Amino acid sequence: MKILIIGAVAAGLKSASKARREDGKAEITVLERGKLISYGACGMPYYVGGEVHDIKELMATGAGNPRNAEYFKKTKNIDVHTETEAVKIDRDQKMVVAKDLKTGELKNFPYDKLVIATGASPVRPPLEGIGLRNIFTLWHPDDAVAIRSGIDAGTFKNAVIIGAGLIGMEMAEALNHQGLNVTVVEMKDQIFPAFLDEDIAAIGHKYLKTKNIQLLTGEKVEGLLGTDSVTTVKTDHREIPADLVIMAIGARPNVGLAKDAGLTIGETGAIWVDETMRTSDPEIFAGGDCVESTNMVNGKKVFAPMGSIANKQGRVIGENLLGGKARFKGVASTVVVKIHDITIGKTGLSEKEAKDQGYDYVTALIAGPDRPHYMKNARPVTLKLIVDSKTQKVLGVQGIGEGEVAKRIDVVATVLNFGGTIDDLFDIDLSYAPPYNSPIDMVATAANTVMNKLAHKFTGISAAEAKEKVEKKEAIFLDVRTPSECQNIELECDGEICQISLGELRARMEGLDKDQEIIAFCKLGQRGYEAQCILREGNITNVKVMEGGIIAWPYCCKSMI
Repeated sequence: MKILIIGAVAAGLKSASKARREDGKAEITVLERGKLISYGACGMPYYVGGEVHDIKELMATGAGNPRNAEYFKKTKNIDVHTETEAVKIDRDQKMVVAKDLKTGELKNFPYDKLVIATGASPVRPPLEGIGLRNIFTLWHPDDAVAIRSGIDAGTFKNAVIIGAGLIGMEMAEALNHQGLNVTVVEMKDQIFPAFLDEDIAAIGHKYLKTKNIQLLTGEKVEGLLGTDSVTTVKTDHREIPADLVIMAIGARPNVGLAKDAGLTIGETGAIWVDETMRTSDPEIFAGGDCVESTNMVNGKKVFAPMGSIANKQGRVIGENLLGGKARFKGVASTVVVKIHDITIGKTGLSEKEAKDQGYDYVTALIAGPDRPHYMKNARPVTLKLIVDSKTQKVLGVQGIGEGEVAKRIDVVATVLNFGGTIDDLFDIDLSYAPPYNSPIDMVATAANTVMNKLAHKFTGISAAEAKEKVEKKEAIFLDVRTPSECQNIELECDGEICQISLGELRARMEGLDKDQEIIAFCKLGQRGYEAQCILREGNITNVKVMEGGIIAWPYCCKSMI
């Protein structure tokens, strides 16, 4: 059996390694146009930021062995040809023509089974000055080394990052850690526009204002100025000094070889594959950043270039190359990112996606400590859960905060994998001990909030809607915190705020105008809900709760939380 693989990073070498474990005698050859193989690209921002001290750590095993061609030959008997670019797939002859980039010589590589793992390439728009020096995409370790070298030499002082997605914001943190002046320019009106809803993104924006990172959203880059090296980024609003520019506006799948070979390209522009990772040619598999995946929540095709996905697909391919029947079910579009002291994550559909796709849905936004408040390491987290109103199936969740966000995202991702409902979220027997969690985990609390909404026991309103209503004097803004809490954290709002602590509400509710809408709020939202219940007992029914309380308030406070 001759197995030929094009691409030697994540999916390619994972499929090669799995195939070798399945068959010790197969002839396995891997072609890679670059010099480096099997590198951890996701670790590059942490090398630039100084957390990873040597770039070679991203290309080594856990035992410290360099993952190079020699390593794969000695330990796995896999032949890896670096600086060898596949230029044509001849499906009739079952042959790949490749060019030796050192000599220019063309070579033929026959195959019985072929794997395409050509990855993706960063988007580089045709801007004025795009060819100037010191403009990087951080798509390859060479970029990371060049950026770090410039920082160490004192060459870079002012960095501009174009794009507020995952790579852009991770690099914002990395360069901020290294003492550079960092500006992020994003054409959309929010950070992480590809996966966050506006309300969660606004909370992150508020936090990042405290970290000396200038965020310019709703602003478009028009050109890059300079003679030899970049000196200025020109937007439609201003000119920004820059001696370092990071282009982080997305990626496109490398499908040229597959397209020229007549393989089917999917609706996303990436290579079409079935659940076994086979292409339209049953003898050719494909995986990683060059293929499209299926969103397991709604069944739609998506382009999801993630290292975790590429590795899983590579494992499926490796087994099926030798006659296995492994399946890649799809993706939930799960992401998580750390920016300074906060974590931001998402899985499944956002509210915007649910709305655009015609779902009848309900959301719940809750906030609270990630473990009991009396634990010294308790930190705030805000979660937003999206649920199908008709089936009560979970559609997605987003999370943000200084506390433990990732495990909540993973819990919901697990429920999505099995098509679970809000009942499942509540029923899961999650671990509990005060150092780790509250007796009822936040994801269960979010599920309970949705249940209350569906049962018409809870009526919520977003912070943005509440602010607009109060400033237009369309509602009473009822603060049910204690007076001392109000002094510690004062909400900045142009409208009038009525302060009655929860313990006094029953005695003082007669003084409220029953004909006017009341919006109750507290620090987290729980007492706001209790206030709603108390007021309804007193026949004051036009009451809403500002979901998430002050922690989820995306505007300025006179004392930061």
